[in-house]
Parts: sequence; C-alpha cells; structure tokens
Amino acid sequence: MKVVKFGGSSLADSTQLKKVKDIIFADSDRKYIVVSAPGKGVNNNHKVTDLLAMCHQLSDHDLNFNEVYRIIEDIYKNIVDDLGLAIDIDAILAEVKEEITNGASYDFVVSRGEYMSARVLASFIGYDFVDAKDLITFNDGILDLERSQADIKDILAKHDRAVIPGFYGQENGEIMTFSRGGSDVTGSVIASAVDCKMYENFTDVSGFLVADPRIVKNPKPIGTITYKELRELSYMGANVLHEEAIFPLRDKNIPINIKNTNKPDKPGTLIVSNCDVKNKNILTGITGKRDFTSITLEKVNMNSEKDFFRKLTTVFESNDISIEHMPSGIDTVSVLVADSYITPKLNKVLEELQIYLDIDSLSWERDISLIAVVGRGMINEKGVSARTFTALAKEGVNIKMISQGSSELNIIIGIETQDFERAIRSIYDEFYGEK
Repeated sequence: MKVVKFGGSSLADSTQLKKVKDIIFADSDRKYIVVSAPGKGVNNNHKVTDLLAMCHQLSDHDLNFNEVYRIIEDIYKNIVDDLGLAIDIDAILAEVKEEITNGASYDFVVSRGEYMSARVLASFIGYDFVDAKDLITFNDGILDLERSQADIKDILAKHDRAVIPGFYGQENGEIMTFSRGGSDVTGSVIASAVDCKMYENFTDVSGFLVADPRIVKNPKPIGTITYKELRELSYMGANVLHEEAIFPLRDKNIPINIKNTNKPDKPGTLIVSNCDVKNKNILTGITGKRDFTSITLEKVNMNSEKDFFRKLTTVFESNDISIEHMPSGIDTVSVLVADSYITPKLNKVLEELQIYLDIDSLSWERDISLIAVVGRGMINEKGVSARTFTALAKEGVNIKMISQGSSELNIIIGIETQDFERAIRSIYDEFYGEK
C-alpha cells in the first residue's frame, strides 16, 4: 500500500488533474490520496489558499469579497467543466461563501481550498471522499499524533480507496490548520497510521537538488538522502518538504519518495532512515539562510564561572529570542540570532548582557548568513573541511564562524551576506564541478 500526496501545482487545472489520475491509476498500490489546494497554473496566477485568506480578511473588515471569491469560483468551475464531472460544485462554492459571510474562522476559511480540491478529485477518479476533520485531531493547537493515528486506522479501514484533504484537522469540533505546506504533514501522519510501504509526495520538482537552482546553474539531483540529512537541509532553508512531515515516518522506517507530477517516470529523491550507499561526491547538499546578527561577548576566565552560559541563554530566553548557534572560545562566545527576532530588542538585550554577565567587551555585527554543508559520508572522509575552506578562500570569502555538529553530518559556516551566493557556488564547484 502507498499513501500519495499531491501538491498545489499538481491540482492547478484540469490538465494537471488528468496527470494526477494517470499517476494514481498506474499503480494499484496507491490507495490513499492526500491533496493540497490548487496552486498557480497556466491559466491561474493565484494560489487558492492565498485568495481564501484575502476573502477572510475583507469579510472580517466588513468589506465586499465577491470579486476575489469569483476568481476561486472560476478556478474550480473551469476544472469541473473541463473534466465533465457530475459534482455540484456550485452548491459547494455557495456553501463556503456563506460560511465566510457569516464570520467563519480564519483556519476554517483557508482550509476550504483543500476541502474542495479533495471533493473534485474524488469525483474525478471515483474514490471515496474522507474529510480530514474526522482523521486529524489537535490538542492545544498541537497535533495529537496518537489519537489521530487511531482514528485514521479505524476510519480508513472502512474505505478501500479514498481522497483526503491535507492541511487541516479539528480541535473540539473547530477546524484547525497546520502551518503553510502542512498537507505534507497530513500525508505523513496517514502514511504512518496505515503502515504503508511508501509515502509518495508529488510536487513540481523531481526531488531534492544538491543546491538552490536559483544560485547554482543546473545543480545535480539528490538520489537518496537520510532523514537526518533532510532534517539538516530543511532546517537551513531547503523547503521541498515540510520539516514536520519527517517525524511520523522516521519512527516507523517508512521511506518517502519526492517525485515530479510532470515527469512521473523520473526516480526523484528517496528519503530513508539509513543509507549505506556512499555518495561519490561526499556532500549530499549545500544550503543556507540569510539575515542573522552575531553578538560577541568577551570575558577573561568566563569558563570558570559555572553559571555563565546559563545566565547568557536566560537573557535571550526572557526576551523570547531563539539562539541559532553559539560557538565559543576560551574567553569569548558568539551568539547568532535571526534578525527578525533581535532587531526590535537589540539595545535591551545588549544592556542586559552587560549587566548580568559583567563582561569585558561586547560587540555585534549584522548581515551575517549561514551556510550548511551536509553529507552522511563526511564522517569517514578526510579533508572535507579543508576542501570547503580552501574553495571559499579562493573566492575571497571571509569566514566569520565555523560550527560542526558532534554527529559530523554537517558543517555550519558564517559569512557576510554579500558573499552568500558566491560561497555556495564555490563549495558546489569544489565537490560537484567538472574536474
């Protein structure tokens, strides 16, 4: 059995839905289908979820949202008319519009894209429709995985084949959504609950690439990647798959296959718990994040103060600021935090650090970016760091910070933001370029 999730670009119009049907019917193991709301397509320049959010905002301010909602109506009506479906899409659209008019919650409104998408696809391929609100349960805004898996197992046992909307569930009878991209999570929870042999995630790219194609020209695809590597790359900005979608599947060793709806014959990227196959290029992926601030503290014999680091982290915790990295030396420590967290509170944080820690000197620097070099083969390969830093030096990239995890799965490098793209290209060329 396979659970299959299709992203928004796969459901944008009737042409894409025909591809989806062909993919589903090409493999009889594809029994449970999870769908996103329609995304941008050839004849559609808008994502349905964005349009629904706009409708809610206008309605919430007692403004007319008919013009925006008409775009949503056209998207679904065009799909139904082109495919010649018997589903009464007019009635469904009218019901959703009435809910918005009557003050439905934001979560309810933005979830209707997936709801209507699943209704349409179920009609097109002849599968049962099962509402996600009956399968996915939240508790205090957090996914109740145990209860959700029990409900999924019980309800889907009554449906041999079904289409299920992604992105949402319920808490105390009220619709609640995951964060954007949460249909990936819905699919993974269902896949883990029914103990499928494979979770296929169809999108508009043929799996993961070694580097961002907007930075590196024609980067190589990643054939196989481990959950740990994926976690590192997703955390540092590689967003092909919602990072929370990993956990329900990793615990049960269920592989994920990221595939392309427009090129279904391509192998895509296989995500597995463990992989003994060595990557000949050593590195699995190169990614990064921009816009960090580095705060550097200096104090003689700070390591002799047993509570120094506790007090340091408490300052950031009390200001509700997450610490990204904290490399340290004998008498110095640097704290890297996202600009979005620190900018409005910088002066307050600097003052508190000076008072609570009685430090000798304090400095800070903006426009820092982080690059992650990730690879399961790095632990057994000599000279990876040397090659990486040499490649950066040749391009004149100044390194501000280096941090390597104890797993030796990745190296985090801090650089000036102006060097971000040049740095990624230089590392890629070192390990993947033509020799």
